[in-house]
Amino acid sequence: MPEGRAAAVFDALADGNRRHLVALLAERGSVTATELATVLPVTRQAIAKHLAGLRAAGLVVPERRGRETRYRLTPAPLGEAVAWLASVGAEWDERLDALRRHLKP
Repeated sequence: MPEGRAAAVFDALADGNRRHLVALLAERGSVTATELATVLPVTRQAIAKHLAGLRAAGLVVPERRGRETRYRLTPAPLGEAVAWLASVGAEWDERLDALRRHLKP
């Protein structure tokens, strides 16, 4: 099981709306919750909750600009999750290679 931030990233990205928000933030850079609510078929309050979940995982940071709060993606936690996936994949590759060697006549 992943630990720490990688686990938080996987938990946050388990929801399709959050994955969509991450994609929109990656595409647009910096957006408000209101701007995001015009793109997704959910309320602004739901967007705010999803952004809070992404923020808790370290995937977004809010930036106050005057009266509005803009959100931007912070990709470092995604890198940690990808690194965890790569290490698990490498372990399985080693196990499968060992199994192939064992089964080879």
